[in-house]
Amino acid sequence: MKKPLITFALGAVFGAVAWWQLAPRLTELDLLGQARQMLAPSAAPALRDSGRVVPGAELPMAEDYPTSAPVMPEEDPPLPTPALEVIQAAPALPPSAPFVTEMPALVRPPSTLLTMPVMGVTVADLHDQFADARGDGRGHEAIDILAPLGTPVLAVAAGRVEKLFDSERGGLTVYQFDVDDKLAYYYAHLDHYAAGLSEGQQLARGEVIGYVGSSGNADALAPHLHFAVFVLGPEKHWWQGTPINPYPLLGGD
Repeated sequence: MKKPLITFALGAVFGAVAWWQLAPRLTELDLLGQARQMLAPSAAPALRDSGRVVPGAELPMAEDYPTSAPVMPEEDPPLPTPALEVIQAAPALPPSAPFVTEMPALVRPPSTLLTMPVMGVTVADLHDQFADARGDGRGHEAIDILAPLGTPVLAVAAGRVEKLFDSERGGLTVYQFDVDDKLAYYYAHLDHYAAGLSEGQQLARGEVIGYVGSSGNADALAPHLHFAVFVLGPEKHWWQGTPINPYPLLGGD
């Protein structure tokens, strides 16, 4: 019995001595653990900014920070002051010029108008029809002078008969060149030609060349003379030229 008692007593003594030595160390460890928990939240940003990871440090969650910086809308740069001055000083555009149908100055008769091509008609009987639309997208580019069937048609100026032609649209027609071969005068829808009229014939101003009719595509109930003037090109083709308005050449305003 004495040996077990002695062994127990020695164990108790050694246990007390060991506890006495280890108790301060355990308390220090526990205090350090509490201090580490208190310091962890405040140290986390510093650890994140430095890029170092320390075991035991509590790092923030990913959703607490944006993955990328917000994109701000770009603003147009201000216009430099000199450019603004240029824009403000720019002159206004001039209005569009009206469409002009009068004869060019270089071919306008210098001192006298053309003779009225239909006997008995006055300027008051005329109407400017040069810009009127016709079928198939064509413009009129002429003047229609109404008169009774068989009224004499007169040469508007001196010149020669360049072509006598019977066309589907114009019917019996006369193409006359002026004395300078610059202008061509066109007479259409004639009922018949003057007796003896021929190509190449020299004409005097006011000479009878034919008679008002409704040949070609003219209305039989409205006989008239279709009269046109055009500037000849360098080729001097009787069928080709630049049309000009005959209305002012006959005395119209």
